[in-house]
Amino acid sequence: MINIKRKLKKFAGFALAVSVMTSLLPQSVTMGAASTFNYGEALQKSIMFYEFQRSGALPADKRDNWRGDSGLKDGSDVGLDLTGGWYDAGDHVKFNLPMSYTAAMLAWSVYEDKAAYDQSGQTKYIMDAIKWANDYFIKCHPSSDVYYYQVGDGGLDHSWWGPAEVMQMSRPSYKVTAASPGSAVCAGTAASLAAAAAVFKASDPAYAEKCLKHAKELFAMADAAKSDAGYKAASGFYTSGGFYDELSWAAVWIYLASNDSTYLDKAESFVPNWGKEQQTDIISYKWGQCWDDVHYGAELLLARITNKAIYKESIERNLDYWTTGVNGEKIKYTPKGLAWLFQWGSLRHATTQAFLAGVYAEWQGCTPSKVSTYKDFMKSQVDYALGSTGRSFVVGFGQNPPQHPHHRTAHGSWTDQMNSPTYHRHTLYGALAGGPDSSDGYTDEISNYVNNEVACDYNAGFTGALAKMYKQYGGNPIANFKAIETKTNDEVIIKASLNSTGPNYTEIKALVYNQTGWPARVTDKLTFKYFMDLSEIVAANVDPLSLVTTSNYAEGKIKVSKVLPWDTAKNIYYVNVDLTGENIYPGGQSACRREVQFRIAAPQGTSYWDPKNDFSYKGLPTGSTVDTVTNIPIYDNGVKVFGNEPTKGEDDFILGDANRDKNVDALDYAAIKSYLLNGTPSIDLKAADMNQDGTVDALDIALVKIYLLR
Repeated sequence: MINIKRKLKKFAGFALAVSVMTSLLPQSVTMGAASTFNYGEALQKSIMFYEFQRSGALPADKRDNWRGDSGLKDGSDVGLDLTGGWYDAGDHVKFNLPMSYTAAMLAWSVYEDKAAYDQSGQTKYIMDAIKWANDYFIKCHPSSDVYYYQVGDGGLDHSWWGPAEVMQMSRPSYKVTAASPGSAVCAGTAASLAAAAAVFKASDPAYAEKCLKHAKELFAMADAAKSDAGYKAASGFYTSGGFYDELSWAAVWIYLASNDSTYLDKAESFVPNWGKEQQTDIISYKWGQCWDDVHYGAELLLARITNKAIYKESIERNLDYWTTGVNGEKIKYTPKGLAWLFQWGSLRHATTQAFLAGVYAEWQGCTPSKVSTYKDFMKSQVDYALGSTGRSFVVGFGQNPPQHPHHRTAHGSWTDQMNSPTYHRHTLYGALAGGPDSSDGYTDEISNYVNNEVACDYNAGFTGALAKMYKQYGGNPIANFKAIETKTNDEVIIKASLNSTGPNYTEIKALVYNQTGWPARVTDKLTFKYFMDLSEIVAANVDPLSLVTTSNYAEGKIKVSKVLPWDTAKNIYYVNVDLTGENIYPGGQSACRREVQFRIAAPQGTSYWDPKNDFSYKGLPTGSTVDTVTNIPIYDNGVKVFGNEPTKGEDDFILGDANRDKNVDALDYAAIKSYLLNGTPSIDLKAADMNQDGTVDALDIALVKIYLLR
């Protein structure tokens, strides 16, 4: 999500002018095809999308293998636990104004169609989603007159392209108070909490009461201030266009949750302050229900509650504008049948209005002649999103769905680049793409944040419309559906080359990469081993442990060990390179890797060094250009996570061949004697143990001597 995306009001006048002009021209409109889709699967996946947006410590029953805990320090800057909630869109800021709108809309859908969720087996998941958001809102409301409305800085967040699990930027917390108010966001959150109270009342009355308490306090705070003067951090992203609509929206939901008529009176008292069409006294009807204008939802609910003409006429005027037109004006339709309001989130607007149309059409107070029109509109707009034009706009659903949504964590870059990798490592099931332009044009590109970003509020009304479509047409959710993915790449790898070589040494250039994505994670306990077959060293009667290791370049505090034994029976040794303490994470071209150059050397002037039989030498490219190698294994906290090790264990040996040169001679006698007297050189203890009693001692020297004198 970028700044310009949310400045809807700035462009509203232009958009409406275009709409008026185009409505007066003949339009060739092809409405959505009559065929139905698997609405049960679509509903299931639309709900699952919210699981991928979760921030905080994730539950044990999560249904994917690529999201992990994230944002665990949120609120620490103000001494509070503000973990949880949802990331807004393809970014990682937690904006509470659209988040509360989203949670309220999901709860509204359950309020209307719980039976559909029960029948489809999705009740647990939709209720979990609603609770996840509202639990966070409760954390954000530590006292009656303080509310934290945002975590994360939009500018800092948007300057980095990586997965949520490894965010490193500062994530400040922003609040409104009685002295520095934010009526829109407080009332919007009150609506969400009250709607949650309404749908949790039967299953969890204690939680419902808790939500209602916070809803009333936040509403009181918003009502008393009637100001957004303190709501500043979201400016340019989610700038509030006013607060009277949220006050009505909140009061209606508190009334529905509590049956306290004083809140119904409050809701109606704000109606004179709702927006009006230009130069008229008519309540605005040429937009739609969205995060910044919820009076459409409020008037629909008020129409049902009060049966008053003012609300019935207003909501029908709005729905008529989206369908048949009002006084010769109506919403623009694309050639293929999408009711197109605005370039940002065109499908979000159409499918949310579809939900409102479906809700209102089911009410007995709806004008009878309009019922079928509103229901047909709902179906046509939902079907457009699901693929009636030949392509789906829902990730992981239907024919030709989006493959490259503008979403950082789903993409899974480890280099802070949209084009690396060139594909998305994760499927963001159920996410509704922004949608086409006014001519049905759409490009499925990761950089296309206008048409191809996803957002929590995009799926909110869409989910409600899908529940209604499922109720009417059915469909089969996928049994035991989970987003368990097969990894597309090794998560930790090493690239290396033969940096330099000489008659007595080998120098290696190695780069360790963290490309984790299932889930992405910071590694700080990586090590790798470079294995060598030092048979030629042993044959030269030189102790392999006497070889010298050095490092002339290392990124960070990387430790290179001395030569260590691995399998002395086979003369296999290794050098351990320890990156412990280095925080390597998939978040940038430098952040995702560490480089080290190290050398293993015999004394100057010697000529017995020969690396060609070394296990880790095989396949190394020559020069400064590194390539992925598999014979230099990597370990995370001691557990091998990449590459191969030389096999350990017994193999054929010649009894008495202590130096492993395939002969038993005086050199072996001398090697065993030196080993017993001085502890050097390293020998094959298995071969030197002539009587195989498990110990190399003077008796074994005597037996070698007897063998040689035979």
